[in-house]
Amino acid sequence: MLTAGLREIEVVAGPTGEPFPVWVLYPATAAEREVVLGRYPASLAPGAAPAAGRFPLVVLSHGTGSSPFLHRVLAAHLARSGFVVALPRHPGNHRDDDSLAGTAQILADRPRQVTAVVDALETDDVLDASVSRDGVGVVGHSLGGYTGLAVAGGRPTAFAPETPDGRPAPVPVTPDERVRALVLLAPATPWFRAPGSLGHVRVPVLLLSGTEDEYTGAWHAGIVVDGVADPARVDHRVVAGAGHFSFLSPFPADLVGPPPSVDPPGFDRAAFSERLVGDVAAFLDRELRPQVRSG
Repeated sequence: MLTAGLREIEVVAGPTGEPFPVWVLYPATAAEREVVLGRYPASLAPGAAPAAGRFPLVVLSHGTGSSPFLHRVLAAHLARSGFVVALPRHPGNHRDDDSLAGTAQILADRPRQVTAVVDALETDDVLDASVSRDGVGVVGHSLGGYTGLAVAGGRPTAFAPETPDGRPAPVPVTPDERVRALVLLAPATPWFRAPGSLGHVRVPVLLLSGTEDEYTGAWHAGIVVDGVADPARVDHRVVAGAGHFSFLSPFPADLVGPPPSVDPPGFDRAAFSERLVGDVAAFLDRELRPQVRSG
Protein backbone atom coordinates (compact mmCIF):
# COMPACT_ATOMS: atom_id res chain seq x y z
CA MET A 1 0.00 0.00 0.00
CA LEU A 2 1.31 3.42 -0.95
CA THR A 3 1.52 6.29 1.52
CA ALA A 4 1.99 10.01 0.91
CA GLY A 5 5.52 11.29 1.31
CA LEU A 6 6.27 14.99 1.75
CA ARG A 7 9.19 17.09 0.53
CA GLU A 8 9.54 20.88 0.29
CA ILE A 9 11.61 22.39 -2.51
CA GLU A 10 12.31 25.90 -3.75
CA VAL A 11 11.70 26.87 -7.36
CA VAL A 12 12.72 29.97 -9.30
CA ALA A 13 10.64 31.34 -12.16
CA GLY A 14 9.83 34.59 -13.92
CA PRO A 15 11.91 37.59 -14.98
CA THR A 16 12.61 38.61 -11.38
CA GLY A 17 13.99 35.21 -10.45
CA GLU A 18 11.99 35.22 -7.24
CA PRO A 19 12.11 31.85 -5.48
CA PHE A 20 8.89 30.32 -4.23
CA PRO A 21 8.15 27.23 -2.14
CA VAL A 22 6.60 24.07 -3.52
CA TRP A 23 5.36 21.24 -1.34
CA VAL A 24 5.60 17.90 -3.11
CA LEU A 25 3.53 14.88 -2.09
CA TYR A 26 4.65 11.63 -3.67
CA PRO A 27 4.13 7.86 -3.44
CA ALA A 28 6.05 6.33 -0.55
CA THR A 29 5.83 3.24 1.64
CA ALA A 30 6.89 4.68 5.02
CA ALA A 31 4.28 5.11 7.72
CA GLU A 32 2.46 8.43 7.83
CA ARG A 33 2.08 10.65 10.88
CA GLU A 34 0.09 13.78 11.57
CA VAL A 35 1.84 16.96 10.47
CA VAL A 36 0.65 20.54 10.16
CA LEU A 37 0.75 22.33 6.81
CA GLY A 38 0.35 25.97 7.63
CA ARG A 39 -2.57 25.72 10.04
CA TYR A 40 -4.01 22.51 8.65
CA PRO A 41 -3.43 18.94 9.90
CA ALA A 42 -2.57 16.23 7.41
CA SER A 43 -1.42 12.61 7.55
CA LEU A 44 1.87 12.39 5.63
CA ALA A 45 5.35 10.86 5.72
CA PRO A 46 7.83 13.77 5.70
CA GLY A 47 11.19 12.92 4.17
CA ALA A 48 10.20 9.36 3.29
CA ALA A 49 12.04 7.60 0.49
CA PRO A 50 10.00 7.58 -2.72
CA ALA A 51 8.37 4.31 -3.68
CA ALA A 52 9.96 2.41 -6.55
CA GLY A 53 8.75 3.32 -10.02
CA ARG A 54 7.92 6.35 -12.14
CA PHE A 55 4.69 8.22 -11.56
CA PRO A 56 2.76 10.91 -13.47
CA LEU A 57 3.31 14.45 -12.24
CA VAL A 58 0.36 16.65 -11.25
CA VAL A 59 0.72 20.37 -10.49
CA LEU A 60 -2.06 21.76 -8.32
CA SER A 61 -2.63 25.53 -8.69
CA HIS A 62 -4.49 27.31 -5.89
CA GLY A 63 -6.89 30.23 -6.32
CA THR A 64 -6.09 33.92 -6.01
CA GLY A 65 -5.17 34.96 -2.48
CA SER A 66 -5.48 31.37 -1.33
CA SER A 67 -3.19 28.61 -0.06
CA PRO A 68 -1.91 25.36 -1.57
CA PHE A 69 -2.73 23.65 1.73
CA LEU A 70 -6.44 24.06 1.08
CA HIS A 71 -6.05 21.20 -1.40
CA ARG A 72 -4.12 18.92 0.95
CA VAL A 73 -6.77 16.15 1.02
CA LEU A 74 -6.85 15.85 -2.76
CA ALA A 75 -3.06 16.01 -3.01
CA ALA A 76 -2.55 13.29 -0.40
CA HIS A 77 -5.12 11.03 -2.06
CA LEU A 78 -3.41 11.45 -5.42
CA ALA A 79 0.00 10.65 -3.91
CA ARG A 80 -1.40 7.46 -2.36
CA SER A 81 -2.91 6.66 -5.77
CA GLY A 82 0.45 6.80 -7.53
CA PHE A 83 0.98 10.42 -8.55
CA VAL A 84 3.68 12.95 -7.71
CA VAL A 85 1.77 16.08 -6.73
CA ALA A 86 3.33 19.55 -6.61
CA LEU A 87 1.67 22.29 -4.56
CA PRO A 88 3.26 25.64 -5.48
CA ARG A 89 2.52 28.83 -3.56
CA HIS A 90 2.18 31.43 -6.30
CA PRO A 91 4.31 34.48 -5.39
CA GLY A 92 2.35 37.67 -4.81
CA ASN A 93 -0.96 35.86 -5.08
CA HIS A 94 -1.38 33.87 -1.89
CA ARG A 95 -2.92 34.38 1.52
CA ASP A 96 0.10 36.04 3.11
CA ASP A 97 1.06 38.21 0.13
CA ASP A 98 -1.61 39.03 -2.42
CA SER A 99 0.09 42.14 -3.81
CA LEU A 100 -0.14 41.02 -7.45
CA ALA A 101 -3.85 40.16 -7.40
CA GLY A 102 -5.78 41.78 -10.23
CA THR A 103 -2.72 42.47 -12.39
CA ALA A 104 -1.63 41.35 -15.83
CA GLN A 105 1.66 40.32 -14.25
CA ILE A 106 0.11 37.53 -12.20
CA LEU A 107 -1.76 36.31 -15.29
CA ALA A 108 1.59 35.92 -17.06
CA ASP A 109 3.54 34.66 -14.04
CA ARG A 110 1.29 31.82 -12.98
CA PRO A 111 1.66 29.68 -16.13
CA ARG A 112 5.43 30.27 -16.09
CA GLN A 113 5.52 29.06 -12.52
CA VAL A 114 3.76 25.82 -13.43
CA THR A 115 6.34 25.17 -16.14
CA ALA A 116 9.15 26.00 -13.71
CA VAL A 117 7.75 23.49 -11.22
CA VAL A 118 7.72 20.75 -13.85
CA ASP A 119 11.28 21.62 -14.87
CA ALA A 120 12.45 21.55 -11.25
CA LEU A 121 10.92 18.17 -10.45
CA GLU A 122 12.34 16.58 -13.58
CA THR A 123 15.81 17.49 -12.29
CA ASP A 124 15.29 17.20 -8.53
CA ASP A 125 18.02 15.22 -6.76
CA VAL A 126 15.49 13.15 -4.81
CA LEU A 127 12.42 12.88 -7.02
CA ASP A 128 13.68 13.05 -10.59
CA ALA A 129 13.75 9.25 -10.85
CA SER A 130 10.15 9.10 -9.61
CA VAL A 131 8.66 11.52 -12.16
CA SER A 132 7.40 10.14 -15.44
CA ARG A 133 8.34 12.10 -18.56
CA ASP A 134 5.15 11.08 -20.37
CA GLY A 135 2.47 13.53 -19.42
CA VAL A 136 1.71 16.14 -16.77
CA GLY A 137 -1.68 16.94 -15.29
CA VAL A 138 -2.68 20.36 -13.97
CA VAL A 139 -5.42 20.75 -11.37
CA GLY A 140 -6.61 24.29 -10.75
CA HIS A 141 -9.22 25.94 -8.56
CA SER A 142 -10.63 29.37 -9.48
CA LEU A 143 -7.66 31.39 -10.83
CA GLY A 144 -5.79 28.09 -10.75
CA GLY A 145 -8.24 26.98 -13.44
CA TYR A 146 -7.21 29.98 -15.52
CA THR A 147 -3.61 28.93 -14.92
CA GLY A 148 -4.21 25.43 -16.22
CA LEU A 149 -5.96 26.66 -19.36
CA ALA A 150 -3.19 29.17 -20.06
CA VAL A 151 -0.35 26.67 -19.71
CA ALA A 152 -2.27 24.15 -21.86
CA GLY A 153 -2.46 26.52 -24.83
CA GLY A 154 -5.02 29.18 -23.93
CA ARG A 155 -4.40 32.74 -25.13
CA PRO A 156 -5.67 35.11 -22.45
CA THR A 157 -6.31 38.84 -22.68
CA ALA A 158 -5.83 41.08 -19.66
CA PHE A 159 -8.52 43.65 -18.93
CA ALA A 160 -7.84 47.40 -18.96
CA PRO A 161 -7.74 47.76 -15.13
CA GLU A 162 -5.11 45.00 -14.96
CA THR A 163 -2.52 46.50 -17.31
CA PRO A 164 0.01 49.28 -16.62
CA ASP A 165 -1.30 51.52 -19.41
CA GLY A 166 -4.98 50.87 -18.74
CA ARG A 167 -5.64 49.12 -22.04
CA PRO A 168 -6.64 45.52 -22.72
CA ALA A 169 -3.61 43.51 -23.84
CA PRO A 170 -2.69 39.92 -24.73
CA VAL A 171 -1.02 38.08 -21.87
CA PRO A 172 2.35 36.59 -22.91
CA VAL A 173 2.02 32.87 -22.22
CA THR A 174 4.14 30.01 -23.52
CA PRO A 175 2.19 26.74 -23.60
CA ASP A 176 3.82 23.68 -22.09
CA GLU A 177 3.37 20.68 -24.36
CA ARG A 178 4.05 18.33 -21.45
CA VAL A 179 0.58 19.14 -20.06
CA ARG A 180 -1.71 16.30 -21.13
CA ALA A 181 -4.78 16.70 -18.90
CA LEU A 182 -6.61 19.42 -16.97
CA VAL A 183 -8.87 19.30 -13.93
CA LEU A 184 -10.73 22.61 -13.52
CA LEU A 185 -12.53 23.22 -10.23
CA ALA A 186 -14.86 26.24 -10.34
CA PRO A 187 -12.47 27.88 -12.83
CA ALA A 188 -12.22 31.63 -13.41
CA THR A 189 -12.18 32.13 -17.19
CA PRO A 190 -13.18 35.65 -18.36
CA TRP A 191 -9.71 36.28 -19.84
CA PHE A 192 -10.58 33.73 -22.54
CA ARG A 193 -13.72 35.41 -23.88
CA ALA A 194 -12.13 36.61 -27.13
CA PRO A 195 -12.95 34.30 -30.07
CA GLY A 196 -10.31 31.61 -30.51
CA SER A 197 -8.75 32.12 -27.08
CA LEU A 198 -9.11 28.45 -26.17
CA GLY A 199 -8.89 27.00 -29.66
CA HIS A 200 -5.43 25.59 -29.00
CA VAL A 201 -6.45 23.76 -25.83
CA ARG A 202 -6.67 20.18 -27.07
CA VAL A 203 -6.14 18.13 -23.91
CA PRO A 204 -8.92 16.26 -22.08
CA VAL A 205 -10.59 18.31 -19.35
CA LEU A 206 -12.52 17.36 -16.23
CA LEU A 207 -14.55 20.46 -15.39
CA LEU A 208 -16.52 20.75 -12.16
CA SER A 209 -18.75 23.70 -11.33
CA GLY A 210 -21.24 24.39 -8.55
CA THR A 211 -24.84 25.49 -8.91
CA GLU A 212 -24.45 27.91 -6.00
CA ASP A 213 -21.09 29.40 -6.99
CA GLU A 214 -21.20 33.09 -6.10
CA TYR A 215 -17.90 33.96 -7.82
CA THR A 216 -17.51 31.88 -10.97
CA GLY A 217 -21.03 31.23 -12.20
CA ALA A 218 -22.15 28.95 -15.01
CA TRP A 219 -20.92 31.27 -17.77
CA HIS A 220 -17.31 30.67 -16.71
CA ALA A 221 -17.70 26.96 -17.42
CA GLY A 222 -19.49 27.84 -20.65
CA ILE A 223 -16.41 29.67 -21.91
CA VAL A 224 -14.45 26.42 -21.58
CA VAL A 225 -17.05 24.13 -23.10
CA ASP A 226 -17.71 26.47 -26.03
CA GLY A 227 -14.11 27.54 -26.57
CA VAL A 228 -11.82 24.49 -26.57
CA ALA A 229 -10.81 22.77 -29.77
CA ASP A 230 -13.04 19.75 -29.15
CA PRO A 231 -15.92 20.19 -26.68
CA ALA A 232 -16.36 16.40 -26.62
CA ARG A 233 -13.09 16.20 -24.68
CA VAL A 234 -14.60 18.22 -21.81
CA ASP A 235 -16.29 16.17 -19.11
CA HIS A 236 -18.40 18.88 -17.44
CA ARG A 237 -20.05 17.89 -14.17
CA VAL A 238 -22.35 20.33 -12.37
CA VAL A 239 -22.36 19.76 -8.62
CA ALA A 240 -25.76 20.50 -7.09
CA GLY A 241 -25.60 22.81 -4.09
CA ALA A 242 -21.85 23.46 -4.30
CA GLY A 243 -20.46 26.95 -3.79
CA HIS A 244 -17.18 28.35 -5.02
CA PHE A 245 -15.19 27.06 -2.05
CA SER A 246 -16.88 23.67 -1.81
CA PHE A 247 -14.04 22.17 -3.86
CA LEU A 248 -11.47 22.93 -1.15
CA SER A 249 -10.48 20.44 1.54
CA PRO A 250 -12.76 20.44 4.61
CA PHE A 251 -11.55 22.80 7.34
CA PRO A 252 -10.76 21.67 10.89
CA ALA A 253 -13.62 22.50 13.25
CA ASP A 254 -11.64 25.19 15.05
CA LEU A 255 -10.99 27.06 11.78
CA VAL A 256 -14.53 27.06 10.42
CA GLY A 257 -15.88 30.58 10.11
CA PRO A 258 -14.45 32.64 7.20
CA PRO A 259 -16.13 32.17 3.79
CA PRO A 260 -13.64 29.65 2.33
CA SER A 261 -14.52 27.25 5.15
CA VAL A 262 -18.30 27.30 4.79
CA ASP A 263 -20.70 26.10 2.12
CA PRO A 264 -24.24 26.89 0.98
CA PRO A 265 -26.90 25.55 3.38
CA GLY A 266 -27.34 21.81 3.14
CA PHE A 267 -24.11 21.07 1.30
CA ASP A 268 -21.87 18.43 2.91
CA ARG A 269 -18.30 19.26 1.95
CA ALA A 270 -16.78 16.29 3.75
CA ALA A 271 -18.97 13.80 1.91
CA PHE A 272 -18.42 15.56 -1.41
CA SER A 273 -14.65 15.64 -0.86
CA GLU A 274 -14.59 11.85 -0.68
CA ARG A 275 -16.24 11.65 -4.09
CA LEU A 276 -14.15 14.46 -5.53
CA VAL A 277 -10.77 12.92 -4.78
CA GLY A 278 -11.85 9.61 -6.29
CA ASP A 279 -13.23 11.22 -9.43
CA VAL A 280 -10.11 13.32 -9.98
CA ALA A 281 -7.80 10.35 -9.42
CA ALA A 282 -9.82 8.19 -11.82
CA PHE A 283 -9.74 10.89 -14.53
CA LEU A 284 -5.99 11.48 -14.20
CA ASP A 285 -5.31 7.77 -14.09
CA ARG A 286 -7.25 7.27 -17.30
CA GLU A 287 -5.62 10.18 -19.13
CA LEU A 288 -2.03 9.99 -17.88
CA ARG A 289 -1.33 6.41 -16.89
CA PRO A 290 -1.69 4.77 -20.34
CA GLN A 291 0.88 7.20 -21.71
CA VAL A 292 3.25 6.27 -18.91
CA ARG A 293 2.87 2.58 -19.71
CA SER A 294 3.34 3.14 -23.42
CA GLY A 295 6.54 5.08 -22.68
